[in-house]
Amino acid sequence: MTIVKQKISQITVPTPYAVGDVHIYVLNGERLSIIDAGVKTDEAWEAFVYQLKQIGYEPKDIEQVILTHHHPDHIGLMEYFPRLEEVIAHPQVDQWLKRDPEFLQNYQSFFQTLYHQAGVPAHYLSFLKQLRNPLGDVAKGNLTSTILEGDALPGHGDWKVIATPGHAQSHLSFYREKDGALLGGDHLLEHISPNPLLEPPFQPDEERPRPMLQYRSSLKKLLSYDIEHVYPGHGKTFTNAAELIHRRLESQEKRAAKVREIIGEAEMNMFQICTRLFPNQYEKQFGLTMSETIGQLDYLEDIKAVKTKVDNGVIIYENVEGSLL
Repeated sequence: MTIVKQKISQITVPTPYAVGDVHIYVLNGERLSIIDAGVKTDEAWEAFVYQLKQIGYEPKDIEQVILTHHHPDHIGLMEYFPRLEEVIAHPQVDQWLKRDPEFLQNYQSFFQTLYHQAGVPAHYLSFLKQLRNPLGDVAKGNLTSTILEGDALPGHGDWKVIATPGHAQSHLSFYREKDGALLGGDHLLEHISPNPLLEPPFQPDEERPRPMLQYRSSLKKLLSYDIEHVYPGHGKTFTNAAELIHRRLESQEKRAAKVREIIGEAEMNMFQICTRLFPNQYEKQFGLTMSETIGQLDYLEDIKAVKTKVDNGVIIYENVEGSLL
């Protein structure tokens, strides 16, 4: 291991979520920083403090938190550091940290509207009451500064920011050209394909994001970088980034083809397609399966493999004859 690589230390903490453990990375540069901040539980904090001491530091030594994105398992412990000076992330992360009542209301209203358009039966909409629950389990606060595509990480000038939206609208990855290292957050994981998750637009009057299209574009963007080693948010570190990216793109295209098979010669709404695509999962993992289904439909619509019409406010999909997919 070279000297430059010794400046990255991985700390792994448990989470209560199905995804399992999450990683926090310690960077020692002009400032002592952590990349992401785990989940807000006593178990995660105890595991973090123990492993931090193993590499020679204490919580009071952490000066800066840099976030790859806003999800609860990546921002939870940021309130715990007594000498923290900076919290840095994509500008959109700030609304998730502050969680103003207006933001939370817009968040819920977005899904109420979307699920009506998706044809979700009324008795499933109890799911909407749970939307805010994960938001209550994370630290509250605000960003002290923001970073965007092409910026250098403050205190770590050899790390550059790559915008990688898809899994989250706020998602950023960090690349070091000298050794091809990528701190990839949840954008690229070896053992699972991250869900491109539905989110409201940043401004309420904007068109909703298409996270599957963003995710594919972000994956393709990484192919232009010479990535030697990926430090992910979950799972083991790995080296086969380009090969994995091609597999992820191909897998998504195969699932989109399956969606077209499900639709067949019929006309279906989003919810009907979801129940057929995920017959054993959609009730227990309603939000995730609807995100995945709508993502596949966004992709199919983008490549003109399906077309839509609106019936009583519900979006109906049918296949386009002669599509090349």
